[in-house]
Amino acid sequence: MLGGMTRIRLHDSSPEFSRLAFGTWRLLKDPATSTPEAVLALLKICLDVGITTIDTAEIYGEYRVEELIGQALKLDPGVAGRVEIITKAGIYVPNAFHPERKTAHYNATAARLVKSAEKSLRWLGVETLDLFLVHRPDWLASVDETAAGLNQLIKEGKIRSAGVSNHSVSQFRALGSRVEQPLVTNQVEFNPFHMAPIYDGVFDQCQELRVKPMAWSPMGGGRLFEDENPTAARLREAFGEMSGRYGGATADQLALAWIMAHPSQPMPALGTGKAERLRAAAAADGLKISREDWYAVWQAAHGHRIP
Repeated sequence: MLGGMTRIRLHDSSPEFSRLAFGTWRLLKDPATSTPEAVLALLKICLDVGITTIDTAEIYGEYRVEELIGQALKLDPGVAGRVEIITKAGIYVPNAFHPERKTAHYNATAARLVKSAEKSLRWLGVETLDLFLVHRPDWLASVDETAAGLNQLIKEGKIRSAGVSNHSVSQFRALGSRVEQPLVTNQVEFNPFHMAPIYDGVFDQCQELRVKPMAWSPMGGGRLFEDENPTAARLREAFGEMSGRYGGATADQLALAWIMAHPSQPMPALGTGKAERLRAAAAADGLKISREDWYAVWQAAHGHRIP
């Protein structure tokens, strides 16, 4: 425990992370979180409540968020020495840095992954990435080609562990058969609005391999708080009904507890840049939602009882 938060390993071969990660894809969408000073302040709040893991990606902010995080960490080396960094690569779109690109595409070839990881190290100002993820499956890269890049990065000490994001069961299995160190996670969307991983086998595979998944968009991209969304209204009603049984927990805290209650033990990547919500989210680590309440959330999300 650090700052009251549980510490976990996504796999026996992975580094240790905080139970919740600070997701950074929205940082440049809000002027209030778009400066190194503002990001540093958020990181200090995260550390105060035990959130030591930063989840980012090369493409976030049109390839600018990693640089912003690096600038924030440079302001306070003490903070830099207390965080773990997860980043992702493999998505390339037309942008100001590469005006020659005409079409968005995936690239998970060995050379591209190595180049992207090296760029992430420079932007972030760190010597090693704690976890490096292939952001999306590249249909034109063989698993041998992708694995070669991950194997090289681990051998050279540039990354401590490797995993994937948004991969199917068969894609995870295929790549996993070629890497020299086990893949440690599959980061997928999972929330009460999007439960595909419990139906498509992704979470079953994670349990089979003793790999903890990561869950992006735990609040459904903000849908939980939409006034005109009927599913959100049902969910908020369900969370409101059960709040008293969990010490007055809020809807977003209960949504996180619902995610973490799955036996695959998903690690949510928080999408908020608001200090008060980061502090509140940290309290979800101690919430143990009951089986009946978990299914009540499922029922509210679907609008009908279980089959």
